[in-house]
Amino acid sequence: MPLLEIKNVSKDFDGNVVLKNISFVLDEGKVLGLCGENGAGKSTLMNILFGMDVIHETGGFQGEVILDGESVSFKTPVEALNAGIGMVHQEFSLIPGFTAAENILLNREITKNNIVSSVLRSEKLKTVDMPAVFESAQQSIDALGIKLPAESVVSELPVGYKQFIEIAREINKDNVKLLILDEPTAVLTESEAETLLHSIRSIAARGISIIFISHRLREVIEACDQVIVMRDGLIVADYPTDEIGEHPIGKIASWMTGRTVGESVADEARDLTKEKKIILSVKNLWVDMPGESVENATFDVYEGEIFGIAGLAGQGKLGIPNGIMGIYPSTGEVIFNGEPHELNNPRKAQQNGFAFVSEDRRGVGLLLDEPISWNICFNAMQIQGLGIKKYLGIPFRHEPTMNEVADKYIDELQIRCTGPQQKVSNLSGGNQQKICLAKAFCMEPKILLVSEPTRGIDVGAKELVLDALRRYNKERGTTIVIVSSELEELRSIADRIAVVTEGMVFDILPPSTKSAYFGLLMSGEKIEGEVI
Repeated sequence: MPLLEIKNVSKDFDGNVVLKNISFVLDEGKVLGLCGENGAGKSTLMNILFGMDVIHETGGFQGEVILDGESVSFKTPVEALNAGIGMVHQEFSLIPGFTAAENILLNREITKNNIVSSVLRSEKLKTVDMPAVFESAQQSIDALGIKLPAESVVSELPVGYKQFIEIAREINKDNVKLLILDEPTAVLTESEAETLLHSIRSIAARGISIIFISHRLREVIEACDQVIVMRDGLIVADYPTDEIGEHPIGKIASWMTGRTVGESVADEARDLTKEKKIILSVKNLWVDMPGESVENATFDVYEGEIFGIAGLAGQGKLGIPNGIMGIYPSTGEVIFNGEPHELNNPRKAQQNGFAFVSEDRRGVGLLLDEPISWNICFNAMQIQGLGIKKYLGIPFRHEPTMNEVADKYIDELQIRCTGPQQKVSNLSGGNQQKICLAKAFCMEPKILLVSEPTRGIDVGAKELVLDALRRYNKERGTTIVIVSSELEELRSIADRIAVVTEGMVFDILPPSTKSAYFGLLMSGEKIEGEVI
């Protein structure tokens, strides 16, 4: 008997149908990969399964959900939790000042009797058995294959470890049968993601079923027994992973988007080294960025090219654009357009023609509680006075100008929204990323630094973001430096790709170089002579 059956589930919001007769089966101890572009219906389906308020406040759903042989329709997440469903959301729900153990067993603390509770026979007066709490939490942490003391305070931990604590909290529950993981690797480094994928297989081996939602299709292939692809509220593909056949990532991507999504090398990789002048020269760059420090990086970027930077997590690739822009302390020599570039001064960098799309769009790139128009125009307003009108010598924001600019980029980048006044916090990850691009484009920069532009967004949104960068480079001749953890992404867009290892530029290669050689460089090895 399967653990979970979804039968003909449909859902609409005010007549807008978002799920249409969804049906699938998930067996006990199996991992199901749920894929689809933003807006495909994945979140709505999980909200139904987890009993989120938004479902019942909007008229409920049609169809049937069967869990462990019983038909269920949870009215609250508490009911779903009591039935054995755990869910790890994209946004953390941890208490920063508490330890990992205290977060993992929150509201389920292990207690012991004391004199007062024994005399009064009161459960409420029992004492928390902290040694037992720490031991139980440590067992759940260890089951995930990471080295993390249960006594660690959450506020002092890297973001990746917070994700592991969220998962440890769910598997610590005695009755958990089904675990829903919503983009669990989006904030993890490559090595942390590999550890998590191994943990997922271990959890499933204990008989716990898992629904794994991810935009990283390679991870879906590696971790899942079954893959379901949703598009426009429908299931368009449902296969055992080992039956998808050759080129599974490309097939899944095509099912998701309804069109062929390539992983090929850029069609028009250009050699600009002989034709163009050097626009950016970096020499002996050192950047003190935690976890991504740069040590003595040296390279040149040619005017009008798209220059890619690749490397494993923690090797320094993210530190290069952050150091050049002055986000983190840096030393060395940077020459831009023949003039010395002042380090450690973000405002000066922007005034001189630099724009930056950060890898941390929610923490650094966006004003989440402000409207789209404010976000797109903010830097250009501060640096160039865009959208500012003076009345009696006093500067004021001119909303019509800001809305006009926002409308332009909403149209150009196909940002799905209700209009320029919609709050950015209400947009999907892919559309938030497009806002970050629009914010940079609005500066009309001479050189654009882009860090992890497609992290955490679906494959369709990735194509749109990369196409926007290609188009901006081609139409305006703007030089672009793009940092990415996805080699195939760089090979599809860059004219040259620098490989960063141990904080230094190890080599610079054309995108046509075979992936195997890039892999060798990233691991710190180089073959003399002919490139394989």
